[in-house]
Amino acid sequence: MQHIEHFKLMALYNQRMNNQLIQAAQSLTHEQLIEDKGAFFSSILGTFNHLIVGDLLWLLRFSKHSNCYQSLFKLGELPYPTSLDEILFNKLEELVSVRQILDQTILQWLEIEAQECDFHKALSYSNSLGEKSTREFSELVSHMFNHQSHHRGQLSTLFNQLGIDIGSTDFLLDIPDLNQQP
Repeated sequence: MQHIEHFKLMALYNQRMNNQLIQAAQSLTHEQLIEDKGAFFSSILGTFNHLIVGDLLWLLRFSKHSNCYQSLFKLGELPYPTSLDEILFNKLEELVSVRQILDQTILQWLEIEAQECDFHKALSYSNSLGEKSTREFSELVSHMFNHQSHHRGQLSTLFNQLGIDIGSTDFLLDIPDLNQQP
């Protein structure tokens, strides 16, 4: 499987999982969303915000990898995070809207703008501390999806502690079954 096809699957998984978590979050009060749960980013809302912060930082770095990445470049119109624990959105409704924009943009980028050859080149960037790095682009995209899964796992635990079942979190559900292909 080519990188681009794998990343499209990951983007669909990402979108499904974010929708499941958002649905669970919508059953909570604002107080429950902002309550300090002892998680790395304190609360459910804090963790949701960190996912958006991470995605924005990576996608805006990715936008510089090719002039064709216009959908990613447009994300610069969203609030730019200044720290990894920044609360960009205090209300779930605002956060949901941006989360949906991000998920749709990732899919659009991979379906329309990204080319397989892009993933075999290096990307140079500076991290949030200003440290410069150059790494293979495909590994950075993999990191972005892995980062999302990591923090969604934390959210899954927080919801479980509240007695809320978010449904299956298995990526396996998104991998096509070759025995069921026409």
